[in-house]
Amino acid sequence: MERLSIQVQTAYAELLEQLVGIDAQRAIGHSSGTVVLKTLKGQEYYYYQHALPGRIVQNYVGRRSPALDRVVERFKGGRKLVTSERQRTTRLCALLRSGGAMTIDRPSTRVLEALADAAVFRLGGLLVGTHAFIALGNLLGLRWAGAGVRTEDIDIAGERTLAIAVPPLTANVPKVLESLEMGFFPVPGLSPHQPSTSFKVRGRALRVDLLTPQTGSRRSPVPITRFHTAAQPLPYLDYLIDEPQQAALVAGSGILVNVPSPARFALHKLLVSRTRAATQQAKSGKDLDQAARLIEVLAEDRPGDLALAWETLAKRMSLSKAAHAGLEAMKTRHPEAHAALQDDLAQ
Repeated sequence: MERLSIQVQTAYAELLEQLVGIDAQRAIGHSSGTVVLKTLKGQEYYYYQHALPGRIVQNYVGRRSPALDRVVERFKGGRKLVTSERQRTTRLCALLRSGGAMTIDRPSTRVLEALADAAVFRLGGLLVGTHAFIALGNLLGLRWAGAGVRTEDIDIAGERTLAIAVPPLTANVPKVLESLEMGFFPVPGLSPHQPSTSFKVRGRALRVDLLTPQTGSRRSPVPITRFHTAAQPLPYLDYLIDEPQQAALVAGSGILVNVPSPARFALHKLLVSRTRAATQQAKSGKDLDQAARLIEVLAEDRPGDLALAWETLAKRMSLSKAAHAGLEAMKTRHPEAHAALQDDLAQ
């Protein structure tokens, strides 16, 4: 891996802030009203409140963040809500590409732009898998070198139901994919009675997988009503998506997405590397490689993040056992990353 220049890191931070502003503008609109802050289950969320005949309406804007705080302050101050034109974010993406920031391929860009425009990420969807790994690299000011950073699998994770109150919005994922006219079709489930949780392009490896945390022993697909489709339950996914954060994909004019925290992403890779079938050993190695890269940079740049993520992990005994198995595998495959993690945990 290599460090991105401070100029590229600054441009990325500007891109992310402007995408947050554009998304907030879309949520708030230009009508009169006010922004209110609500605390739900220990987390703070912004809502846009305005009056309609006979009732007060609150529209969900987003989870509180420093970037969104600045947008709201401008709005509350009575000034025009400032957001960049798409031309500005397009120029920023071009600057980032020329400066070495990681990008995604054009087909994935089309799909993720459409899903973002349909409010999939505003409705709690999280980008996971290799596309999230790419986003986290740019977020941390890094460019991942070597293989394992290209994929045509787009993995979207989400809870079965949202824990926060949002307006009755939905994102019809099957219709969004169909509208792209790229040849997406629902992949049949293992049983003809089970709904599809994946959509694939005919004749290509490009596919979109919907995932959700597994509860109990249920492994069959569960409906995600707000996405008009079903998702495949996976163990350990609740740990991965419990602390989402916003990130920008460097593609087109930029795409605002939700991704897991870097530390949880790294430790989750340790978990899943030990749970894959024997026929997926290549993916197990890729899991360990991604975990090692993140662990090395986090131990150096953000000491303590891994310890906090491990502490949460250790409270879940079944997860902790799988993580220790992953640690043993990393000790052999990536001894330097293993040592860096042990040093961080010991502090």
